[in-house]
Amino acid sequence: MNQGPSPLFSFFPILLMFLVFYFLLIRPQQKQQARHQEMIKNLSKNDEVVTSGGIHGTVVGLKEESVLLRVAENVKIEVERSAITKVQKSRTEEQGIEPKRG
Repeated sequence: MNQGPSPLFSFFPILLMFLVFYFLLIRPQQKQQARHQEMIKNLSKNDEVVTSGGIHGTVVGLKEESVLLRVAENVKIEVERSAITKVQKSRTEEQGIEPKRG
C-alpha cells in the first residue's frame, strides 16, 4: 500500500506562502504605521506639514484629535491628525537640534 505524503508536508507550501506574505507585506506595513503614529504624536507648533489632500501648512494649534494649520496669511484650517502625512520641517530641525530616532 502506498499512502500519499504526510498531512504536515502538504501544509508546508501554505505555511511558506504565509511567511512570505508576512515578511514582504504585513511587517513593513506595521512598521510604516508605527512610524506614522509616532510622527503624529510628536507634532508641535511651527512644524511645516503636508496633509493627505496635498495641503501644505504650518501647525499653529494642537488638539487631541485635530491640528490647526495656517495655510496662508490669516487663513487657518482644522484637519484630523491622521490626515497629516509628512512633516517637511520641524521646529527642532530649524533650531539645529537632532530629533530623537528610535
